[in-house]
Amino acid sequence: MVETKTILRALAGEVLPTPPVWMMRQAGRYLPEYRATREKAGDFLSLCYTPDLAAEVTLQPIRRFGFDAAILFADILLVPQALGADLWFVTGEGPRLSTVTGKADLARLKTVPDIHETLGPVYETLKILTGELPKETTLIGFAGAPWTVATYMIAGRGTPDQGPAHKLRMEDPATFDALMDLLTAATIEYLSAQIEAGAEVVKLFDSWAGSLKGDAFDKYALAPARTIITALKARHPAIPVIAFPREAGQNYIGFAKATGADCVALDNSVSAEWAAENVQRDGCVQGNLAPGHMVTGGQALIDESRRIVKAFSKGPHIFNLGHGITPDADPANVQLMIDTVRGG
Repeated sequence: MVETKTILRALAGEVLPTPPVWMMRQAGRYLPEYRATREKAGDFLSLCYTPDLAAEVTLQPIRRFGFDAAILFADILLVPQALGADLWFVTGEGPRLSTVTGKADLARLKTVPDIHETLGPVYETLKILTGELPKETTLIGFAGAPWTVATYMIAGRGTPDQGPAHKLRMEDPATFDALMDLLTAATIEYLSAQIEAGAEVVKLFDSWAGSLKGDAFDKYALAPARTIITALKARHPAIPVIAFPREAGQNYIGFAKATGADCVALDNSVSAEWAAENVQRDGCVQGNLAPGHMVTGGQALIDESRRIVKAFSKGPHIFNLGHGITPDADPANVQLMIDTVRGG
């Protein structure tokens, strides 16, 4: 029943006495059971594309911790792969892609309707999860925002400053804008298909939004989010959308109203007190404990968790980290965080 799902209640604007809690990257390398399943899969992409195993790692943190939501196990770079980019992962270094640096590269990519053939296993994972999750647990789907995905496609890997993407958008705006349009359309179709497969909430991760300044933020972070959310709301009016323009700073203010997002996720570079005053006034917020506390634990973790809960206590709030949990985190600290949030 919807009324038992606390995250859906918070996303609808309800102020709850205890905020629901989940963590970005909660299914991941800090858990020994994840590492065992990853080894069974053989490699990261095989894990993403094997529905039984992807569902298993999605469920692992729910079984261990009882989070209020499960987030689909996948990767934001599956969309460029579905569009025809080569994708592989280098152990210890992360993803690599074939690059898009000009009109010819763009022309080699597929059209949007073709993505579902590659992404079919992701939808199957969601269908499995709808039958396996506890009735009170919300199922979250997700995608990378166009700007963030474009930065990887242009550079062929993650970069410290997203320099190659900034260079292309300034020197060849026609190619860059065409890539952004393609990714925006693909993201709409991908998230819509996730919803049809069972996702009850979707989240848009713009991990590198903070590197966009001034008008560029409005054009390449805010506007695509608005386009995607507007299209999803037209097709699936009852499905909430969480937007995460990480490190947006002052641009967090008004982001929900400008894009139609039901919730804005906050990184830990802004204080909860500031966000309560400036962002939460427009609706639900999610966040924003520093992930480092999952490594160090102790009284500092307890105190900071309590401070965040208190700061956001007058409005709708989903407790989460300010970014994804790191592989060196201690599962005992995750339990301590949950106990603190739920127990005061």
